[in-house]
Order: sequence, then C-alpha cells, then structure tokens
Amino acid sequence: MLTPQDELLAHQLPTTFDHVQQSDLRWTERVVLYGFDTTGEISVMTGMARYPNRNVLDAYAMVTIGNKTAHVVRLSREIGDRYDGIADWTVGPFKYEIVEPLRTVRATLGDNDHGIRLELELAGEFPAYEQEPAFFRSRGRVREDARRYYQNGRVSGWIEVEGARFEIDPDTWWFGRDHSWGTRHGGGGGSLGEGEGLQPGDIPDGVLYYMGIFQFDDELVHFAQRETADGQRWHFEGTVLSPLDSGRQPIPIATTDHALTFRDDFRIVRGGSFTVRSADGRDREFTITPVSGFWPGLAGYDHYRGYASGLWKGPNWSDGFTADLTDTADLKQVSMLSETFCRVETEGKVGYGLVEMVCMGRNARYGYEGY
Repeated sequence: MLTPQDELLAHQLPTTFDHVQQSDLRWTERVVLYGFDTTGEISVMTGMARYPNRNVLDAYAMVTIGNKTAHVVRLSREIGDRYDGIADWTVGPFKYEIVEPLRTVRATLGDNDHGIRLELELAGEFPAYEQEPAFFRSRGRVREDARRYYQNGRVSGWIEVEGARFEIDPDTWWFGRDHSWGTRHGGGGGSLGEGEGLQPGDIPDGVLYYMGIFQFDDELVHFAQRETADGQRWHFEGTVLSPLDSGRQPIPIATTDHALTFRDDFRIVRGGSFTVRSADGRDREFTITPVSGFWPGLAGYDHYRGYASGLWKGPNWSDGFTADLTDTADLKQVSMLSETFCRVETEGKVGYGLVEMVCMGRNARYGYEGY
C-alpha cells in the first residue's frame, strides 16, 4: 500500500514504506523525547512507537512532579490505511512532527480526557549522532538487531497537568531525544508474547547496563556499556561532541569505569562517578548528583495496569492515571529500567544529564548476590 513516505527518494527495499524487511513481531520504530527543569521538580517523557508487524501505532506522555507523582496518558491505534503526512504522525490527540530534519522536532498532546496537555519543540544544539550497531543472537535466533541516534538541544513550549500550567524556560531545562528502529529486546516491545510453544528466554546470571548523556555549554559527553555479572564488557559506545556548526569533529571515547552508590529500595543510582577516557588520552571523572527520576515502565515499557507498548488494543484506545511514586511495592512492577536526571560536575564545570540503568541479578562489583 502506498504511503506519503513513498514520495521520498529513500526506498531501500522493492516494496512500499508500510512494510519492513522481516516479519518479526518485535520489530519496532520508536521516538522518545525527555527532559527536566534543572531548577524545579518537573520532568517529562513523551514519544511514540510503530509496530508494522503488529499493525499498531502507539504514543504516550508522562509528567513527573516532585518525585512523588507521575501523570500518564497512553494511546494506541491500528495503523491500517491511516497514514499522515510525510513528516508527521498522529495517535489520537498526540502528534509528532519533524520540523527540520536532524535539527528540530515537535511533540504535541492536545485536548483529551486524561488531564495532560503539552507542546514541546526541541531544537538541536548538538549534532544528531548514531549508536553503535547492536546485533546479538541467542539460541540461534536474532535477539537484537537495532540502530539508534540521539540528540540534545534547547526545548521550548509548555505542559499542563490537571489544570496547572508549566511554561518551559529554555534556559533552565535539559532536553534530549532518541530515535531507534529494528528488532528490540526487553522493554518497549521486545518482550511481548509472540504465541505459545516458544522456548522461554534465557536469563543471565546478572547484567549491568548504563548510559550517560552529560551536557555542558561546550560539549556533550555520551557513553553506554553493557557488562556481565563479573564486569566483562560486551557492548560499548561513547563519543564527545561539540555544538552544532562548531566545525569540530567528535572525539571517540575509548573506555569508561564507574564507582556508584545505589538506593536502598531499588538498584537506582544515588550518587558516585564515572571515569571516562577519550581517544585523545584524556581521563576525566564525572560526579553525579541525582535531581529527579522517571519510570518508563509506567508509560508502556513494561506491562503495567493492563497495557504495554505494542499490544493490540483495538482501532482506537487511550487511558490515563496518576501513579504514586512513593509506593515501592507498586513500582517493583516497572523497576527493571531506571532513568535518573542528574547534576554533573567535571574539572570545575557544571552540567546536567541523564543516567539510564538496568542492574539485575548478581553483580560482583556492587555485592548483589542475585535477583
């Protein structure tokens, strides 16, 4: 079936843009925008995902206030023959637009029955940059085959929650985005059921995954690493970027190390530092101080309150709720993936950033003995 995207000189398969190369139900394309007010207590995460082999397009918005409540809207629709413009997509009152490719995007959540409205426009201050390819097999099957790019920049707009309006001051907000596509593993569509009679997935002894995106006035530092229970690195990426139009080339990061402390209730960073060695031989320590956190699992990355991203919910569906972030028992349902917004210090400079983490099972370095 023809779509608006078929107008583009961008085909890579002898078919139309409503198809992907494979029929794997885990194949997902996802956009995410996230950020926080560095002087206050509000943060936001929003985005959408396309599941071409499930005939599902879904979206969400989650506003976290005071580390105490998360206000969530989740929406889903069938793809069918409902395609939007070349550079915009909608799910109910949610709309995602590409204003200027690899520079500026906009997310809007209009009037709805769930008490959240917003308009966010992100203008890149740093270049969009690619993730190292992630390709892994398990038991003969492709476990993960995905690509991604990230970008940080300056956000403008507003957020409304239950009648209270928050005007965004671009000078005090930290904001970023990512765009991923391919066969996923884990949350966000990669762990949804695919039918009966399948061998259960293998459970590792332990895994530590962490990502840092640290922004300063003159640079953006990004790194991500996956480790076994005994600290063996099995996937890594890292780069240091200068602002857009600076003319300076990115500097690869060779290695990272970590010395972290964790909360008592969850394996979420409470403090500590990352040591980063760039390819030019420079070693730097980045000390983090958490400011606020958010839980992607509430918005659909995990199965929660009868829903997970990618599930078929009918031609049109939405729900909304407020989660109590002080209810530890409830949050254990979505505690695999954590996101922590931080104040970051290095060599006398102060910036802000995001630490994303999965810490499960045994971990020799931090003394965890199992799940």
